[in-house]
Amino acid sequence: MKRLVVFTGAGMSADSGLATFRDADGLWANYRIEDVCTPEALARNRALVIRFYNERRREMLRCEPNAGHRAIAALERDFDVDVLTQNVDDLHERAGSTRVTHLHGELRKLRSTANPDLIVPIEGWEQPLDARASDGSLLRPHIVFFGESVPMFERAAEIAARAEIMVVVGTSLAVYPAASLVRYVRPGVPIYLVDPGNPDTCGIRNPLTVIRKRASEGVPELAGLLRRTFADK
Repeated sequence: MKRLVVFTGAGMSADSGLATFRDADGLWANYRIEDVCTPEALARNRALVIRFYNERRREMLRCEPNAGHRAIAALERDFDVDVLTQNVDDLHERAGSTRVTHLHGELRKLRSTANPDLIVPIEGWEQPLDARASDGSLLRPHIVFFGESVPMFERAAEIAARAEIMVVVGTSLAVYPAASLVRYVRPGVPIYLVDPGNPDTCGIRNPLTVIRKRASEGVPELAGLLRRTFADK
C-alpha cells in the first residue's frame, strides 16, 4: 500500500462545530493569546488558563467526528496512513484513525509543570485547579503554548519525508513550524489540498491539486479520487 500522509488544521474540525482560533469570530476574538496560551499566562493567572482549556475540552466532548474525519480513517483500508494534525482535539482518533501525531498537544491529556515528559490522561472535561502529577508538581494542559518548542515536529517531519502522497486539509499554512511540513515532502510527490479559503501555498514545490471545499465535503470527494488513482498500485 502507498504511504499516505494527511496534515490537518483547524478547518478539519470546524465542520464538527469546534471553534477555530484565527477566524474573525474565532476563539482569539474573545481571548488574548497572551492571557490564555503562553507559559507566562499560566504563571500569572493559572485559574484563567485552566478554565479556558476546561471550556475547550467540554466543547470537544460535545462534538462528533465529521464526514471528513471518517473518510480519512477509512483510507486506512487502502493506504498506509499517518495523520499529522495541528488540532488538539481527539476527533481523528474517535473517527478511527490509528496513527495520529499531534503537533500542538492534546486536550485529553495533562502534564507535569516540572517534567514535560510526565503526561497523564484526563477523564471528562474538568481539570481541578490544584491537580498534581505523581512528582508532586501542579498539572497543566498538555498543550504547546505560544513561545514553546514543538516537541513532535521532528517526528512529523520524518513522517512527511516518507510520504508517497500528501494531503493537506483545513490549514492556512501560516502557523510555523508546522506549516513547513509541506517542504519536507520529496520532489515529485503529489500534494492534495482541501480548503475553501486561500492557504499560503508558496512553500509547495510539488504537483498540487486543490479542492476548494470544506473538510466534510471535500475530504470524502478526495478519498474517492485517491482510491481511483492510487489504490492497489
